[in-house]
Amino acid sequence: QLIREIFMKKVLFTLLALGAASGGALAQSSVTMYGVADAGLVFDKDAAGDRLNRVASGIASGSRIGFKGKEDLGAGLAAIFVLESGFNIDTGTSGQGGRLFGRQAYVGLTGSAGAITLGRQYTPYYLALRDVADPFVIGLAGTASNIMATNYRIDNMVQYSTPTWSKLSADLAYGFGEVAGDNAKNRSMGGAVHYIDGPLNVTLTHHRQENALATQQTRNTLLATRYDFGVLQGNFGYADNRAIDESKSNDILVGFSAPFGATKLVASYIRHNDKSNANRDAQQWAIGAFYALSKRSDLYTGYGHISNKNGATYKVGNATDDGTGNSGFNLGMRHTF
Repeated sequence: QLIREIFMKKVLFTLLALGAASGGALAQSSVTMYGVADAGLVFDKDAAGDRLNRVASGIASGSRIGFKGKEDLGAGLAAIFVLESGFNIDTGTSGQGGRLFGRQAYVGLTGSAGAITLGRQYTPYYLALRDVADPFVIGLAGTASNIMATNYRIDNMVQYSTPTWSKLSADLAYGFGEVAGDNAKNRSMGGAVHYIDGPLNVTLTHHRQENALATQQTRNTLLATRYDFGVLQGNFGYADNRAIDESKSNDILVGFSAPFGATKLVASYIRHNDKSNANRDAQQWAIGAFYALSKRSDLYTGYGHISNKNGATYKVGNATDDGTGNSGFNLGMRHTF
């Protein structure tokens, strides 16, 4: 069974690669193959001083190979698709629990009225946190996902993205729980409103996830802001959270990124305020740097430290790893293609 699955994966990737190579010859349509190869060293240390050193994959960005396509259907309408597979470059194994296209897998239509897509997709909440609030872009030891709710991807999602009107646009997403007899079980709902005016991006987003019985839910609301001052980019995020047990918390993120020639420095501070009786607060400080070897290759390093209070157990991870300690140091290389 395992040999057959490996063989089928190889055949499918070969066919997709051939399609990508020949797609440019098709009138009014295209298929592009792309990817990220990211690997480096991770050094973790916990509060007791115990260390774990290792080679890891996807530290700054998850390693992946993907295929995306677009076909012009006429009258401004186009069919689109994305198939994206994650992998662990340190071991050669598949990511996302072994899913064939575990990072993204969707198909849809786009045109003057907006875009509608169906499949496994990033949530509007995650994209706001990654692309607007977090200067680490959910990577390295400083990723906001170490402390803040992330809500990465949702299966069985239908998403609609509006066109831009007067610098405003919006996304609406609904993830079907697909439980017979009760549409509320396991379902998710979310959305975002964006205001983009030159260097300013302000996004307000919300995500709600029902549990398996539809008796409880998690709710996360995030205000994310990014402003490009030219010499540096400032980032801010404020999140209001309600956990499955109805306990409340909020998060504040402030950060920046600053380019200096081929080098870019990034830094952030995150404070998690637990409003429950346990009062399990946490703070994270992080700094990182990227050095561009070319337009597609860079070296990176990062350090993050979390101070946990009253039994909080937050750990310093990275783009694809949850981490093992409350301090982490990264050193690696990333190549995009």
